[in-house]
Amino acid sequence: MLINALLQALREIRRNLMRSLLTAMGIVIGIASVIAMVNIGKGASESITGSISKLGSNTLYITPGQQHGPGNQSSVSVPFKTKDVEILKESVIALEAISPVEGATMTALYGDQNYQTSVKGVENGYFDIQELSFKSGREFTNNELRSGLATCILGKTVIDKLFIKGEDPIGQKIRVKNFSCEIAGVLKPKGANTFGMDQDDVILVPLKMFMRRISGNENIHLIMAKVKSNIPLEEATVQIQQIVRERRHLKANEEDNFSVRSMSALLDTIGQITSMLTIMLGAVAAISLVVGGIGIMNIMLVSVTERTREIGIRMAIGAMPQDILIQFLIEAVVLSGLGGIVGVIFGISITMIVSHFMHFTLIIDPTITIISLLFSMLIGIVFGIIPARKASNMNPIDALRYE
Repeated sequence: MLINALLQALREIRRNLMRSLLTAMGIVIGIASVIAMVNIGKGASESITGSISKLGSNTLYITPGQQHGPGNQSSVSVPFKTKDVEILKESVIALEAISPVEGATMTALYGDQNYQTSVKGVENGYFDIQELSFKSGREFTNNELRSGLATCILGKTVIDKLFIKGEDPIGQKIRVKNFSCEIAGVLKPKGANTFGMDQDDVILVPLKMFMRRISGNENIHLIMAKVKSNIPLEEATVQIQQIVRERRHLKANEEDNFSVRSMSALLDTIGQITSMLTIMLGAVAAISLVVGGIGIMNIMLVSVTERTREIGIRMAIGAMPQDILIQFLIEAVVLSGLGGIVGVIFGISITMIVSHFMHFTLIIDPTITIISLLFSMLIGIVFGIIPARKASNMNPIDALRYE
């Protein structure tokens, strides 16, 4: 019975092939959109999470001010001083490396070449925290850090913009703002980070030099710290908070006017955002499934009208109303199911293409694929029930008289 109904459904679809294809197109687009959106969203989330993890899951970012949430003002932002960094370095045994970071965008000049780039004042701990290594040259000496001598370390992008290919920049002097500095080292290239920013587009200088020659003050707005691998981030965070609160003379009932954040917190936040966006995009794409279902119902109603005499003949030779109901329901399910299969193929293909060109992690979620396919068949049942009931409720005499 069911096999005959299935074969009959396939014959009807083949008999009106173009109409069937156009009808199933709504299901195809809906299924393909849902699968592609969900898989691409998960792949993008996985890529971002992986890239951020490479920045250091054991890195803490200490900044002045305390953000109370979206749309709310942060607490009074009092910059750190070099003494704060020295105290943290001496007192927090959980830290493997620490470095203050101050930055500004400036133009660097060498010969007749000039290039606008990011200039950062740091200490040697910055190289360990950011996992930077040298292509040539060296890090800053203690004397350069202590005295703020005009020395700099360049990223590959700056080298490519200022120097002729093959020219050795070590020992050369470039001009930044109104002073010149000697190149002590060249960093190995790291490429773009998670957010598309070029990590090689940077000039690093001793913090003391940055304060004296560029910022003109001793304010520090970011302290980066790398926690030892055998110590939990929470323990290091508590130690830092206690020391900074003492340095800032905060009373027990006063809230922090600084923040200590880790990559773990950032990863959690990004994970929540990407999951929410993935669900929203999937929900929007699923709307087209409803549109496809309406298209199926419309065509099935047309099919019932066209096949009225056929229905009358089948009833006259013994077909029961439930037989007619099942026949038209199976036709709707087969039509939507075929659309679902094609939609799955298109959805996976779109995911693979986008992942390749956007350099996302390729993720094909089997769960969403199966659910989408089953949902497409459910659409066929839901939107095919009205035409099927209309067909099964026909009066055989009236159906035979229909022209």
